Amino acid sequence: MSIHTMPSPTICDRARAAKDARFDGLFFTAVRSTGIYCRPVCPAPTPKRQNISYYPSAAAAAAAGYRPCLRCRPELSPGTHARDNEDAVQRALALIAEGALQDGSIETLATQVGIGSRQLRRVFLSQAGATPIAVHTTRRLLLAKQLLTETALPVTQVALAAGFNSLRRFNAAFLDGCGMAPTAIRRQRIETPAGVLSLRLGYRPPLDFPAMLAFLGKRAIPGIERIDADSYERVIGTADASIWIRVTADAKKPELRLEISGGDPRAIPDIVRRVRRIFDLDADLAQVHAAFAGDALLAKAARKRPGLRVPGGWDGFEVAVRAVLGQQVSVAGATTLARRLVDTYGEHRASARAGLDRVFPTPAQLLDAPLEKIGLPKSRAATLRSLSATVLEQRIHFGAGQRLQDFIDAFVALPGIGPWTAHYAAMRALSHPDAFPAGDLVLQQVLGDGQRLSERATEARSQAWRPWRAYAVLHLWHLSGDLAKEKR
Repeated sequence: MSIHTMPSPTICDRARAAKDARFDGLFFTAVRSTGIYCRPVCPAPTPKRQNISYYPSAAAAAAAGYRPCLRCRPELSPGTHARDNEDAVQRALALIAEGALQDGSIETLATQVGIGSRQLRRVFLSQAGATPIAVHTTRRLLLAKQLLTETALPVTQVALAAGFNSLRRFNAAFLDGCGMAPTAIRRQRIETPAGVLSLRLGYRPPLDFPAMLAFLGKRAIPGIERIDADSYERVIGTADASIWIRVTADAKKPELRLEISGGDPRAIPDIVRRVRRIFDLDADLAQVHAAFAGDALLAKAARKRPGLRVPGGWDGFEVAVRAVLGQQVSVAGATTLARRLVDTYGEHRASARAGLDRVFPTPAQLLDAPLEKIGLPKSRAATLRSLSATVLEQRIHFGAGQRLQDFIDAFVALPGIGPWTAHYAAMRALSHPDAFPAGDLVLQQVLGDGQRLSERATEARSQAWRPWRAYAVLHLWHLSGDLAKEKR
């Protein structure tokens, strides 16, 4: 979830009447006569206009006393990208999504975003319609509602996955927030194979899932990921406690299907968050395309690939290492180096699926490693060791809530790291929508129509696309491939 400008009541009326999935998650409809709140796509009969109110978030509707609809299931609504990473509320929401209030306090959260705790509460109420605690609680309860509906997890494990250490407190909170006991929701559960959790992950259409898989597939690291034309597979967790995940697309609904096998149920929120980031499921492409409308080249690109999104990465350190490996080499060359790195320094998994038997090296494992042995130049090997040391010292991290420029400044301070590497890491590790590696040769050539633009000119050209420049990067990279095919 992030705060956005809610559509006008007139637009909300039209979207609700049309059950338009492009507005899913951008507002919620609360029905006074029933006391429930719904998604714009709810299949229930359309209520009378005089009986409804619109809210910008599920938390705001819940704070007003409404309970989630059982038919349209608000827990399946996508979130939205933060437009302004300087805004305290946007940054706080990103931190809440990562669990900042699970064990932390409002005071600590406020300190992280640079304002006082009372001011944080005030701006949350003003912009989100709910306090930070209410936002956190709504997130937990909606996750629990989804797990109760879609999985066979025992209620005690659902409570743990949702962040409740006390079953009594979970039951009370669920009854208060959802209007019924967890066992009543459980009766609607869809049967799933034993040992495998299967969850639905919603998004606002369109999504070019094949293009996403193709991008990730070219950069897949053998032993850790397996990607084909229809699915994404990965093993996560430690060498002796592996978790397998698989992601596929629903052919009829704007949803992905996430399968999870093994692991502690408390890992589920983090797994869901990371999968949503990898596939950029919270993107609002209508806003992105609106920003491109004034540029003939990008407007044409958006029409050609309307569902193109920015692929994220599973782990920030892994993405950063991959970015360094990719300096001055092709994608295929960087993948070869990544494979060697994993083969040499990655642990073997105790019980693994065929072809998914490795763990990506940790910063501690690369700190003093003789990386030159895998074919890296001395300077690049030194850069990876410096990166590992900086991450271990927590001078660089890949968590949510960071200002883009702060991350870039910290990253380029490392030896061997330039703006291209820093922006690429921000684009894929932080999923920052405005990251833009202006020094990228391909971008410069495409924008120059065959003549290479300077970095300064490329940066200047990009200003009109803010805050969605990372999407421009993906479109321009694809246009470069199109032009190469035309010349053959």
